[in-house]
Amino acid sequence: MNTIWSDYVQKIGTLYFSRTLRFSDEYKEKYMSAFRLDDKKRILEIGCGPGALTQSLTRWYPNAEIIGIDRDTAFIQFARQQAPDIKFMEADATVLPFEDGLFDVVISNTVQEHIEPSKFFGEQFRVLKPNGICIVLSARKGINIIADCTAQQSSFEEAIWRKVEPFCQNMDQEYHVGQYAMSESELPSVMEKYGFHQISTDYLTVNLTPDNPENSKELAYAMINEQRQTNIDAVNSLTHVAPGVVKQEEIQEMKKRINARYDKRIELYNAGIKQWDTSMSLTMVLRGIK
Repeated sequence: MNTIWSDYVQKIGTLYFSRTLRFSDEYKEKYMSAFRLDDKKRILEIGCGPGALTQSLTRWYPNAEIIGIDRDTAFIQFARQQAPDIKFMEADATVLPFEDGLFDVVISNTVQEHIEPSKFFGEQFRVLKPNGICIVLSARKGINIIADCTAQQSSFEEAIWRKVEPFCQNMDQEYHVGQYAMSESELPSVMEKYGFHQISTDYLTVNLTPDNPENSKELAYAMINEQRQTNIDAVNSLTHVAPGVVKQEEIQEMKKRINARYDKRIELYNAGIKQWDTSMSLTMVLRGIK
């Protein structure tokens, strides 16, 4: 069993709820226009995490056979529970358990920056059919504006985060988090280096602003609670990241204070008092042909 990523780097809730929003059907046409998959029949998602994008791909391409893989056992178990009709497998992106030339499409989201390029692109090239499509989604710097009512941490919380900061930095280094990140100009060149051609790039924005009047109340709540979940998960991860450094009662108190702040944010939303907090993500879509 391998749960390193879900224990130490990104929790299930953080990934699943954020990706469910960012790959919602509201943005379907944007993604499909950038992907240009046409009638491709067999699609592999590499590093699928808890399966949110895989579920979206299944809705968007109902005639395709779609498989999601991830090396984290907890992610795969969660994905199977959420979508039992989709095939999810526990597998390593650097040693894919598939024969050569099996897939029409390989796709990954925020995976490239964590894997050595020759292994990342080499394995995808191997399992693609001739003229198969490789799509790499890479998060770029977006805009993140936090509402005052959720941003203001207490001195109690600040002291704990200062205490665990060295442990968090060590985790990133130990598990190669972002070690192979590349610029917008480097990525296409490296993709070409490993055999792909007809490379193109696109950039898609997703605007998650609860106070936007175009959003339903349910969607606004989902945006607020996605941020709540991310903060709660960060606190929960401290039992693994810094074992013995933070007491359980301290963790419970931190979560209580986080929930109070996000309850206040929802209260302000319900009262029509706009905060204009936003999470605007920018995704680079890199597309190449074998």
